[in-house]
Amino acid sequence: MRRLEAFFAHVILVTACAFAVYPLLWVITLALSPTGPGAEARLLPIVSAPSLDNFRTVVGWNAPGGAGLFAHQLANSLVVSLATAFVAIAIATPAAYALARFPFVGSKAGLRGLLATQMFPTVASAVPLYLLLDALHLLDSRAGLVLVYASTAVPFAIFQLRGSFLAIPVDIEEAAMVDGATRARAFFLVVLPAARPAIAVTGLFAFMSAWNEFILAATLLSRKSAYTLPVVIQSYVQEQSTSWGPFAAGAILVSVPVMALFYVAQRQLVSGLTQGGVKG
Repeated sequence: MRRLEAFFAHVILVTACAFAVYPLLWVITLALSPTGPGAEARLLPIVSAPSLDNFRTVVGWNAPGGAGLFAHQLANSLVVSLATAFVAIAIATPAAYALARFPFVGSKAGLRGLLATQMFPTVASAVPLYLLLDALHLLDSRAGLVLVYASTAVPFAIFQLRGSFLAIPVDIEEAAMVDGATRARAFFLVVLPAARPAIAVTGLFAFMSAWNEFILAATLLSRKSAYTLPVVIQSYVQEQSTSWGPFAAGAILVSVPVMALFYVAQRQLVSGLTQGGVKG
């Protein structure tokens, strides 16, 4: 009986994995298939004649000056995403520590307000943000995009890091201050190292949100040299037709940096998410 239950459990797990992996295999198949009408629909995503033409098209090797443009667009995504993560962590860390350690009038209301900002969809703020950046002359700029992304990343980072600071015992700070450390020194030498996993995970999520964001980038950017990678990929979707091969190749290229970050930060991921799940 137990063997039969184990068999059916494995069948269910294998089926679920197949459903999850099948679309990914199709993306890889489309990316490696030759350009043109050769990527007809078929049941098994198997590449008959592998080719890197789609990747060359996305990178720009097939067009004069295309490689330089793609490198500039890649730099846009990297700079904007890294700057967003840095700004979010720099602002959210002291704010979250203050909310976790110092009771003051309006702290609970402010925390609820930060949480309420996460309930509104991104598209709802597209027009006001466009008008603000236009007034500040920051359209088609990395700085304007960083400000826009940080406005949504900071509230999430504060809420996440506050739970992490609540999980750190106050006794270790008091012990450091008894030994002669100031509040600031105890924060930098004791609290921050203890909260490092949560800070790393929060920064990773801020990076991912900026790296994958498309709606605001497509609204606020009009020059190709200012595009981020999600906007570049969307350009292969036209009104009358869609270049599925380059689209799939671009999707794979965009996913590589995020997968690399997850691989590097995998040791911090579980502990960081656990620390941020404390009520208080």
